[in-house]
Amino acid sequence: MITSLILSFIPLFVAIDPIGITPMYLSLTRELNHEERKRVARDSIMTACAIGIIFVFAGRFIFKILGITFADFAIAGGLLLFSLSILDLLREENPEIKKKPSTSLGIFPMGTPLIVGPAVLTTLIVLVDTQGFIATLIAFGMNLLILGVVLLKADILLSFLGESGARAFAKVMSILLAAIGIMMVRRGIMELISGNV
Repeated sequence: MITSLILSFIPLFVAIDPIGITPMYLSLTRELNHEERKRVARDSIMTACAIGIIFVFAGRFIFKILGITFADFAIAGGLLLFSLSILDLLREENPEIKKKPSTSLGIFPMGTPLIVGPAVLTTLIVLVDTQGFIATLIAFGMNLLILGVVLLKADILLSFLGESGARAFAKVMSILLAAIGIMMVRRGIMELISGNV
């Protein structure tokens, strides 16, 4: 059981990537106050948890019923992330379309596809087949717990950066978010091509 737990925890930790998620979270929530950021963090973990558990038990069945593949999911998620990053960059340059971010960021894009995206969903389904339901669910829960603690403590980094630093940081993160979106689309297309060969 311990071996299965370790073998489940490590790939999920890599797929969820708490260190990589935190800068994105700070960038997306920089205009929210402390309580609103906490709500976004809580909602994102709950959303990720719900989606992950559903896919552990019924992922293959859901995709089969809908007639979609993980490649389709990756392309859709990538396009949405790319669109979100472009809108974020445009808000910075055009005050007339600037508005306060929604606290529903915890559901999209934080909960999915940033935390639980194609990589995590694929990993969960593979781990269920190789390590079993219990080890996979425990490892997933442990990873979400770690991520939750990291997100709730992320304000420390934001206060360290200051307002001007946070703005510069947010621009870089928006560009990286666009790049992640393109990467997801590229991987999805490559998977579709290789699957059809």
